[in-house]
Amino acid sequence: MGRRDDQIPHYVWGQHPYLREYSEQRNVPLLGALGGPETMYPEFVAKLKDPASTEAAANAKLSPSAGPPHVSRAVDPDPHDGEIHVLPVQGNIYMLIGDGGNIAVQVGPQGTLIVDTGTGRLADKVLAAIRKLSDHPIQFIVNTSFHLDHTGGNVKFRAAGYDPSYEGSFYANHFADAGAGATIIGHQNVQNRLSALTDKTAAIPAAGWPSDTFLKGRRRKFHNGEAIEIFWEPNAITDGDSMVQFRRSDVIVTGDIFTTTQYPFIDVKNGGSVQGEIQALNHILDQTVYQHQEEGGTLIIPGKGRLCDEVGEYRDMIAIIRDRVQAKINQGASLDQVKAARLTADYDDRYGATAGPWTTDMFVEAVYLSLKNPLVASARK
Repeated sequence: MGRRDDQIPHYVWGQHPYLREYSEQRNVPLLGALGGPETMYPEFVAKLKDPASTEAAANAKLSPSAGPPHVSRAVDPDPHDGEIHVLPVQGNIYMLIGDGGNIAVQVGPQGTLIVDTGTGRLADKVLAAIRKLSDHPIQFIVNTSFHLDHTGGNVKFRAAGYDPSYEGSFYANHFADAGAGATIIGHQNVQNRLSALTDKTAAIPAAGWPSDTFLKGRRRKFHNGEAIEIFWEPNAITDGDSMVQFRRSDVIVTGDIFTTTQYPFIDVKNGGSVQGEIQALNHILDQTVYQHQEEGGTLIIPGKGRLCDEVGEYRDMIAIIRDRVQAKINQGASLDQVKAARLTADYDDRYGATAGPWTTDMFVEAVYLSLKNPLVASARK
């Protein structure tokens, strides 16, 4: 009571005042009191007979710098086999896996609505999978981010779709491409960022930019018999991220605000921040309702990774790392010193990486820069 949602009780490395309390009161070696899988085996008893080595092993276990950094062992449900895999979620929502980022599909008599379009490398296979789900054309495309693993298929998906809703209406005057294909929806900053890539190698043609944009906190639609809310999450991964909530189906599509396979890709250069990321995760949690003992109920389609039913542990992890980094900053630590302290060590086995497009060091640097140069995030309206 009385604490913020993202204020997670914990102790920073080396400052746990009660760590040895149980072992000293019960005269149990600290290594045994710490527990872990090795304590289940009979040979562990022999290990405890040498007090010096036992104490050394316990200290090594408690040190964030112990052992080499780990490559992520988080389970990636994408088999990377060049195929698109379709998973029914609930209601009339499906999750498509295989083209670099998760794609959500809502089917119904008014026309198909999709959230994100992947990298575009397997766009034809994605379209074929969508046609198996519905013979209605794609009417709306929602982009949760401007990043190319969410917008890479925009041009092809738009051309394959059709949106009759603006034809012959007053609103058609506001859209030069009204009726020419599916309508792409996104926050105005998604369009701004994509248009800024015009001269870059990875640019997306203007036909793939959102033409139906919004500036404030949310964009609402009623489509295929259910309310859909697109919430802008200011300064989370970028300055244009959105999450999409299907209210009747009780499904939330988070984009890369939440993934199950890596630390969040906080793109500081494009308006991302750890503060905005945590605020966005808090908002997602506020929109979820569990069915029984924190299980079931609202289902979450992450930007990458498995379908799941909660994001609380992920939010807590990022909040704890934020506080650890802030504590080091308060002590005057440099970025290199913060990286060397390995403040993420207890989470690296699950989310960390030493190679690839988003490493643990990159994440720590993004957190450090966010805290050293805090953004004044726009309030959600």
